[in-house]
Formats: sequence, C-alpha cells, structure tokens
Amino acid sequence: MIVLSTIRDCLDALLHPSARQDALARARHRAFIAPRLLGSLTAFAAFPVYLAMHGAPTALEVAAFAWLIAPILLSWFLSRTGRYEEACCLSSLAFAGLIMTLASSTGGIGSFAAIWLVVVPVEAALSASRRAVAFASAVALICVGVLIALGHFELLPAADVSPHMRAILTTFGVAAATLYAGGLAFGTELLARTSASLLYVEEDRYRLLAHNMSDVISRHHRNGAVRFISPAAEALLGTSASGLLGFGLFDRVHVADRPAYLTALSDAARDGAAQSVEFRLKRDAVRGREAGQANQVSFIWVEMRCRPLETVFSKTAETEVVAVMRDVTDRKNQEQALDLARSAAEQADASKTRFLATMSHELRTPLNAIIGFSELIMQEDALMLDAARRKEYAQLINDSGQHLLSVVNGILDLSKMESGNFEIMPEPFAPRAALVNCCSLLALKARESAVELVSRAPDDLPVMIGDPRAFKQIVLNLVSNAVKFTERGGTVTVSAAIEGARLMVRIADTGVGIAADDLKRIGDPFFQAGKTYQRRHEGTGLGLSIVKSLVALHGGDMTVQSRVDEGTTVTVALPLTPQQAQPASNITTLAPPSRLPTPEQSPQVKKSA
Repeated sequence: MIVLSTIRDCLDALLHPSARQDALARARHRAFIAPRLLGSLTAFAAFPVYLAMHGAPTALEVAAFAWLIAPILLSWFLSRTGRYEEACCLSSLAFAGLIMTLASSTGGIGSFAAIWLVVVPVEAALSASRRAVAFASAVALICVGVLIALGHFELLPAADVSPHMRAILTTFGVAAATLYAGGLAFGTELLARTSASLLYVEEDRYRLLAHNMSDVISRHHRNGAVRFISPAAEALLGTSASGLLGFGLFDRVHVADRPAYLTALSDAARDGAAQSVEFRLKRDAVRGREAGQANQVSFIWVEMRCRPLETVFSKTAETEVVAVMRDVTDRKNQEQALDLARSAAEQADASKTRFLATMSHELRTPLNAIIGFSELIMQEDALMLDAARRKEYAQLINDSGQHLLSVVNGILDLSKMESGNFEIMPEPFAPRAALVNCCSLLALKARESAVELVSRAPDDLPVMIGDPRAFKQIVLNLVSNAVKFTERGGTVTVSAAIEGARLMVRIADTGVGIAADDLKRIGDPFFQAGKTYQRRHEGTGLGLSIVKSLVALHGGDMTVQSRVDEGTTVTVALPLTPQQAQPASNITTLAPPSRLPTPEQSPQVKKSA
C-alpha cells in the first residue's frame, strides 16, 4: 500500500495543474501516463539484455525498440499541456505506426502483428472521447487498407519465415493482442468504477450541503411546478418536502403574491438572467404541547433568487429554473417598524406644527384683548370712560383670562393623562343628575346659537361608581362640541341608557359631520377635523383627546359615528362599577348609512378605526 501510494504521488506530481483540480481527470491522466512510462522503461531496460543475447541488432530491431521508448514523449506532452484528447490521438497514431511497421516486415495483412490493429480503437476507448475513438478507428482502417494494397501489388519485402514459425508467431500475436485487449477492458472498467465512485462522492457532498443549509434550494419548471426541493423546506414551512413537489409550494404562496412568484420564474427561464422576488408563504406551526390544540397557520416573508438551469441532455429541452429561498420575515418586520416609526415621527411633526398654529391663535387672541382693554382702562382719564364701560372692559379681560386658563388647564390635563399622572377619585354618584346639570350649563350657549338642546335621561338610572368631575367633563366637552358644530336651527340630543353592566351616554347632533378620512384621526391631540369648517370655530382640538383619556381611565370605550352634512353621534360606554383602567382607549369609528340612526333606534355596530 505504501509503494502504491508513493507511485500515485509521483504520478500526481507529473500531472498538468489543470488535471489536479478534477478527481476524474486526474484518474484518467494517471491511467494514460502510468502504462506508457512502465512499458517504455521496461523496453529501455530490456534492450541491453537483448544485445547481450543476440548481438548487434538490425535496423528494424533498433526502430522497434526506439518506437517502444517513444511513449515517454507522449507522457511528457500530456504532463506539460494537459491536452488529453490530443495525447490519446498521438498515442493511437504511434501504436498504429508500430503495428504497421511490424506487419509490413512479417507478411503484410497475414502477419501476426496485423491483429493488433483491432486493439488500436479499443485502447482509444479509455479516453472516453468520441473524437479520440473515431480518430483511432480511422487510423486502424487506413493501416488495414494500406497492408492489403501493399500485398495486392506485391510491394511488401520478402519474409523468410517458415510456415511453422509463422503459425507460432500468429498464435503469439493473437494471444498477446487478446491479453492486451483484456487489460484495456479491465482499465476501462476501473475508470468507470472510479467515475461512479467520484460521482457518488460529489452527490453525497452536494446532498450534505443541501441537507444542512438553512436556505431552501429548489428546481422548478417555468410554470412554477417544483421538481426538487431541499429538506430545509421542512424547517422553514413546517411540512414535509414531498408535499411541496409539483404545485404544493405554489399552493402555499399568498394569493396576492402568486403573480410575482410566477413572473420571476418565467422571466428567469425566458431571459436567462437571474431574478429576485419577495413573497409570502403559508407556514404550518408546530402542534402545541397541549393535547387537542389545533395547528396554527401563519405567513412568513421569503426572498427567492432564481436563475436558469442549463440542461446537458438536449438543447431543445425545456429550460428549468433553480432557486434559493430564505426567510426574511425579521427584515420585513424591521422595515414595517421603520415605516411605522417614520409615520409616527411625521405625525408628531405635524402635531407640533398644528399645536404651534393652534396655540398661537388661542393664546394671542385673548392676550391681545387683555392688553388692549387694560390699556384702555389705564387711559380712562383721557378717554373719559364711565363706570359701565370700565365694568364691561373688566368683564372682557376676565373672560379672556378664563379662556387662557381653560387652554392651559386642558394642556396640563392631557399631559398628565398621557404621562399616567392623572388620577381619578371614584365615588358613588347619580349620572342622571350630572347629565341634567351639564345640559343646564350649556342651555344658554345653545339658545345663543339657535340650537335646540334635548335631554333624555330616564329617571331610574342607577347610581354608578366613578369620578363625577371627570364624568361631567366628558359630557360637557361632547355636548359643547356638538353645539359648536351644529348650524342654526339644528338639534343636539343627549340621552342615556343601561346596557348590561354599562351606562351608555349618546350625544347626537345634526351638524356639519366629519369626513371619513378625518374620522380615523378623531381623538388625536390638537386635531380639528374638516377643512371646510375648522376655521369658523374656535378651539384647541384637545376636547376629544381629553374625553378619550378620561373614558379610558374609567375602563370604558367611545364610538364615533358620523357623515358629512348629516351629523355626528358619539356614544360613551362606562362601566357601572370600577374596572382596571386600560391604556388610552381606541375610539371606534363608523361611517353610517345615508341617514344616522336616532339614539332610541337599533344598537350601533362598532368598527375599529
């Protein structure tokens, strides 16, 4: 084994660098060089023995020995150039030339050496090259034709060989040719077995890579059907790889992403260029540990890079596509998180701009009134102001100050609610009395605006537990908004009812309403809906934000139902007994049908904004 390993290492050192990279090419080059070096060295070593036993050789014998040493040159040619087919062709030509020389000197086509011409194409078959086999066959046929022609025209030299010796030589030639052909057949089988073993090694190597890669490797028809898919798909999709063959993978692609999936495969097969596409795949989650828990189905984002697979069987065969898929769900989630953060930042920037615009108006107007009227009072001697005028100016200054105080208090209350520092003081109170009191406080404002304010609170409303101050602030803000955005001659209806364990307070108006796009943003700080009417009414846009926070602190929820030019209905649901406060509650919004229902009609259907 050590000797064979040493010989193999020596032969590998003689190989061309291009053959050392491929195991099969390395085996073929070794099979070509080894017998030729061995035969040539054997002939070279036997020549002195032949001289000692037979004396001076003839010219023919010298040429034959020289020809036997010639394969060393062929081995040198292959070692230097790596051109295997050309070396095989030159070897066939040299072998046929040697046989031709011996046959022409020993009787032509009937010579014992002529049978060796059959071995020439057999030896070329070791090259596994059609060109080399065709060239060797052509050379052998040409030599046969030349020997026949030389014999026919009696151009061959006379051979002084007895019939007995001719029979012996013929027998020897046939036996030697048969043995040599058998050796060639054995070499061919050895090369075939080596090729098969190398193929198995390569297959095992690629199979090992395919089984252990986290990315999924697949082979597709251009119509999306899967011919092969690696076992990594089982971990990715939670199902067996066999179930993804054919159109099993296509059936798992999200319906909205199927056109992009098929287009990428078709373009890769048609254009011959690599394609990349991202789509969603249905993934079967692992069954839960608890008995009877059903499988959960979810979608994951995958990125697929595909390129055409060149076929080696036929140039007219349908082009297939090889694809590599990897899970990019985390990256897509990060992109969505970035988009949400960007939207939140843009919304915060818009809120800041809206806050500055609103505050500049809400603060500047009463401050101008305070400064202006106070200056008038300071100059009362020059302006000859009477007591009634001074009292009027003082009242205007007081109203402006109260307005400024309400704005500042609203901002401070909202800030406390958003930071979690706003505390409510629950206690038993009668909600009907609070509703009636709020409507009485706003009755004058409603009359001045020519708006009818209707209160419908049943006498048997039970006592509830909550913060009465916060409850009144909720009702006052909602009713005040309803009166403010209702045109003259309109109606604002305040009603209350018990549904289950909750108090339902509804404030319905026949005012300007809210557009569907603005309805989604109701409750955002400093947001004032509508471009057509927001400039006709004063306000900071904090009312509904404060109401939303107060309702959330009571564990309730609020529903807004509105349509432009038809009115708005706000429904507040508060539990009769205290509940754990929830995070700032969502305001459920719904654009109703063409006509808004009255508070006494069918219950509202909620839809999350």
